[in-house]
Amino acid sequence: MALKSIRNNKLRSFLTMLGIIIGVASVITLVGVGQGSSKSVTDEIGSLGTNLLTLSVTDTDSVQLEEDDLGRFEELNTIAEVAPIVSGRVLAKYGENSAQVSITGTTSSYLSVRGLSLSQGRFLSDMDDELRQKVVVLGADTADTLFPRANPLDESVKINGVSYKVVGVLQSIGSSLGSSGDSVIIAPLSTTQRLIQDTTIGTVYLNAENSDSVNFAKLQVQGVMTTLFPNMSDAYSISSQEDLMETMSSVSDTMTLMLGGIASISLLVGGIGVMNIMLVSVSERTKEIGIRKAIGAKRKSILLQFLIEAVVLSMIGGLIGILLGYGVSKGLEVFASMTISYSLNVALFSFLFSCAIGIIFGVFPANKASKLDPILALRQE
Repeated sequence: MALKSIRNNKLRSFLTMLGIIIGVASVITLVGVGQGSSKSVTDEIGSLGTNLLTLSVTDTDSVQLEEDDLGRFEELNTIAEVAPIVSGRVLAKYGENSAQVSITGTTSSYLSVRGLSLSQGRFLSDMDDELRQKVVVLGADTADTLFPRANPLDESVKINGVSYKVVGVLQSIGSSLGSSGDSVIIAPLSTTQRLIQDTTIGTVYLNAENSDSVNFAKLQVQGVMTTLFPNMSDAYSISSQEDLMETMSSVSDTMTLMLGGIASISLLVGGIGVMNIMLVSVSERTKEIGIRKAIGAKRKSILLQFLIEAVVLSMIGGLIGILLGYGVSKGLEVFASMTISYSLNVALFSFLFSCAIGIIFGVFPANKASKLDPILALRQE
């Protein structure tokens, strides 16, 4: 009888399910987006290497790292390579083409420390840094912007009005943590310091010998910094990829939980919709309930009939919501190029939650129907 009632009122049944459908689809889509973002960030950080340490100077007035200080890090037995960084923004021009890009001043170690590769030419050498050569390596996007139909190798680009020879082009690495790694120009450290008129090194990348020695290497680097700049630990930070991954995972998990919570609210709203429609159904079928009770239907039978109706609506809505959620997620993945994480546990939780919504919000209308007085119900017009 419950199923027959649903079939006889198709439009009303669909509108009742609509809140559940939207709620379940929202939970699956938003949690998938959150988990996908977390996975994407973790993969990006992991791709930089698990043995990478980053020394960042937050207060360059108190802590002024000079190139001569880098030898202290290179002497550590746990450190394999050191790549200092100075950076700024410059205007690069070639002919009529120009681009406002980031310039990175560094040494020959930068290529291997950051896990980069070249598509053309060569990278910077130690000799380039020692002789302050005016040579540069272009990022993939910078090369495409300045040389859309030409080979950039051995050509000269003007950076802030000064000519520099292009000796190499990096392979594209895409965007990382919200910033493009291809809109960049890499030049020798000494050359860049002269160009931006700043000798202070703000960042140093250090490669540990292996992933097992990262924590010990971090302590050794901390010891060197303490020796060079005593009582200045607040002016710099030393982080490993593991630290960064834990921080980003924590942020992403919080965001996923928040998105899931917001989507779950729509499920509750859908449950209220189920209860409202079931109450209307009880009011409309008062006489039917009175007849059934008059010919011997027990209170339990009436209660089950309306409860089954509410649960079936919620279950069907939950199943349609799962299909819609996966469809929307796939659409975002294909057309919006978003990373979506598909989780069977989330889908199962959403379905069970929708069933629970049907039971919880269906009990009150069903209980009201089962308590109707048959004599009063039969009088109902």
